[in-house]
Amino acid sequence: MKATQVLADGYGRIREVVHEAVEGLSAEELNARIDPHANSVSWLVWHLSRVQDDHVADASGLEQVWTAQDWAARFALPLPAEDTGFGHSAQQVGTVRVDSGKLLLGYFDAVHEQSLGFIRGLAAADLERIVDEAWDPPVTLGVRLVSVLADDLQHAGQAAYVRGVLQRR
Repeated sequence: MKATQVLADGYGRIREVVHEAVEGLSAEELNARIDPHANSVSWLVWHLSRVQDDHVADASGLEQVWTAQDWAARFALPLPAEDTGFGHSAQQVGTVRVDSGKLLLGYFDAVHEQSLGFIRGLAAADLERIVDEAWDPPVTLGVRLVSVLADDLQHAGQAAYVRGVLQRR
């Protein structure tokens, strides 16, 4: 199995967990917070989608799906268009609300498709390209893609946990 196939499989697993966490939840459940300082399913899925969109678009030279496909307007959040949720306060987390899982999954799936298209077009040697020199050592494309994969799986798992807590209430 090629390295890019492993990455594509990993990104597919993010999709599975995200869909399992979101499908069938009401707007109330999607936006619920099990604690005033906790993240909602809506925020977790929006955030992991925004991070993947931001990082993969930057590494690929593509425009973010968020702006290219007008998802920013569809979500109509009271946040700057470039916001990915990194460092959000509890109050900011509360501003990320959706009316349905369809919106969340629509954006996530659009990001997923752009990411997979990029990953599937890579050769193994492409993974060695430096994409961020702000770190020591500089970050390669391969490391960036694995970092996004790991971060997204963590947030997807958190969304699944929140779903489970909410459904046991």
